[in-house]
Amino acid sequence: MSTSQQPPLAGLRVVEVGNFMAVPFCGLQLADLGAEVIKVENPRGGDLTRATGPFLDGESSNFVRLNRNKRSVALDLKSDAGKALFRKLAASADVVIENLRPGTMDELGLGYASLAADTPRLIYLAATGFGASGPYAQLAGLDIIAQAMSGLMSITGEPDAAPVKVGVPIADLTCALYATIAVLAALRARDRDGVGQFIDVSLLESAVSFAVWEAGRYFATGEVPRPSGSAHQAIAPYQAVRAADGWFTFGANTQAHWLRACAALGLDALADDERFATNDLRMANRPALIAAIEAATVMQPSAHWTERLTAAGIPCGPILSFDRVFNDPHLAARAFFADAPHPSLGPVRQLGSPMRFSRTPVRLDHAGPPLGADSADVLRGLGVADDELAALARAGVTVLA
Repeated sequence: MSTSQQPPLAGLRVVEVGNFMAVPFCGLQLADLGAEVIKVENPRGGDLTRATGPFLDGESSNFVRLNRNKRSVALDLKSDAGKALFRKLAASADVVIENLRPGTMDELGLGYASLAADTPRLIYLAATGFGASGPYAQLAGLDIIAQAMSGLMSITGEPDAAPVKVGVPIADLTCALYATIAVLAALRARDRDGVGQFIDVSLLESAVSFAVWEAGRYFATGEVPRPSGSAHQAIAPYQAVRAADGWFTFGANTQAHWLRACAALGLDALADDERFATNDLRMANRPALIAAIEAATVMQPSAHWTERLTAAGIPCGPILSFDRVFNDPHLAARAFFADAPHPSLGPVRQLGSPMRFSRTPVRLDHAGPPLGADSADVLRGLGVADDELAALARAGVTVLA
């Protein structure tokens, strides 16, 4: 591979100490972008995601997808030998990312202050439930807790129904993406200033940052946002509506779109109805508006309406289940899904990266590795001799896969 075709982060070394989702998903982004991501795992079981099903010949299906392109090194960070090896590994790295309980790495003597004293250029990111400071700092943080305490669950679902979380772990994933952005920004700052820094990201603040429309409404009017199903917070119609065979979505987010949508749906009378003359009036009268629209749309299948709306230039789309998403012809044409090799499982189907570069493409080298698959190679690179490796393995400090 020529230099011009190397992934954007080729040459960077990232050490990941992560479980489950937030930091591993950040590490996944950095690994896809070409960084050498060394995943340091407990020799006794590794990342807890390894224990989550479904399983493929004993390997977690979730793990081998969430941890692709990474290297696995097993180290017991509670042992003196493991701590010493981790310090060497961190000294060889550009970035350390971790999402252990707040203060855990400091208690082990492996926190930012200790590592940066030896390696001032080191960038160290800690992802936690509530951040490194404040009255909630030591509370246990899970995605659902962050969704609940961020307000997201208070606006998700149908009015007057039981609380509903977002279907994916949105607080974890958002925190991971902010972590990725922060690491890239810190690398740029280090290039400029010559020193690294500590980065503090949290699930709670990441989730609250999504409340853009809700903040706009509350800070302007004092109104507390409530659930509105699939409907938009400030635009109508902009939601799922019923068809003869289920549901479809469309959004008339401008006045011109509204008028064209009326024509496409055969509802010209609504365009002249004073109750719906402006977006503010449509929002105020949304129940009556949707009832009038659905009186027409339930007469034909969703494909009929999406074809008509598309022809009129109105944004619209069907609501797809994941079996259809994972076999979608558009995504197939863009080669979004691809196989990555695994030493025992063979080809493992992967979600692709949404980041597409014209010159320095992301990589898809291999699926998530077996526990300790790279222990020997990485530790040898730190100067550990083969007889010492064997002794470390016998002592349970590492696993040599």
